[in-house]
Amino acid sequence: MRIVLVHGAATTSRIWARVVAELPEFEVLTPERPSTGHLESEVAFLAPLCEGAVVGGVSGGATLGLALAAAGVPFHAAVLHEPAAGSLVPGLLDAVVAAYRAGGVTGFAATLYGPLWSAADGPADDAAVARDLAMFRGYEPAAPADGAGPVLLTVGGDSPPVRHQVATALTTALGVPSRTIPGVGHAVHLEAPGMFAALLLAAATATPGRPG
Repeated sequence: MRIVLVHGAATTSRIWARVVAELPEFEVLTPERPSTGHLESEVAFLAPLCEGAVVGGVSGGATLGLALAAAGVPFHAAVLHEPAAGSLVPGLLDAVVAAYRAGGVTGFAATLYGPLWSAADGPADDAAVARDLAMFRGYEPAAPADGAGPVLLTVGGDSPPVRHQVATALTTALGVPSRTIPGVGHAVHLEAPGMFAALLLAAATATPGRPG
């Protein structure tokens, strides 16, 4: 079973190093997204890599996972931690937008991911962050299309109330289940890589058509 880990804004494939280390028995792909700023282009880049795979994503990577599901990409399953919710929860990204305007990439990433994020995890092209941020601000969720595998949404037990509001809104609107991961916040891949890897493992070994 192949696992594909999709990075979000202000990060690269390097952000997944701790999770990959927890999955030595799997083929794990951590593609470098082109960060075009266009959702359709990002989905087109990821789709052939994700067919038949378990898809994992955090933050913007989770948002792209939902977009892959809405496009009907036939992945085996997806585990998506704290994606965006568009107009369902319109104020979700206000704080990180303000942080980006005030402090650039570093301010944005520190606000979104916390102190475990490092500049070494970020892209060489700062403009990629602006393109990603604009894309995710314009995102509107849609239910998984026929052909997509099961989706599990997760939210950190230590995340602020608005993130739990997002999980509830997406579960209701999209008809997908959600689960709380205790003791973590938004950056689960940095805070508790073993926990996130365990969810990916469960998804990989689950009966097709059922969430892990």
